Amino acid sequence: MPEDEKKLSKQLLGKTVVSKSGKKFGEVGDIVFETRSGELIHLVLTNATPYIQKLELERDEEGNILIPFSSVIAMGDFLVISEEDIV
Repeated sequence: MPEDEKKLSKQLLGKTVVSKSGKKFGEVGDIVFETRSGELIHLVLTNATPYIQKLELERDEEGNILIPFSSVIAMGDFLVISEEDIV
């Protein structure tokens, strides 16, 4: 993987999460990963918008919304996710 394609997890924290259509979902508060393989499992959403609060998505023990990392389709100034993959 070329060096410019690698991202440090701290670079993702605090980024705004949006859908392909531009709907804002919240911000990345944390990242859940499998310790043995290093596989990224979920983004933990903070400051969730009312829109995503209404969806019945998986939540952690504190009630934060979990977004499957597999739904992420682009990373830059925002994290863009495929809404179809989470609902």
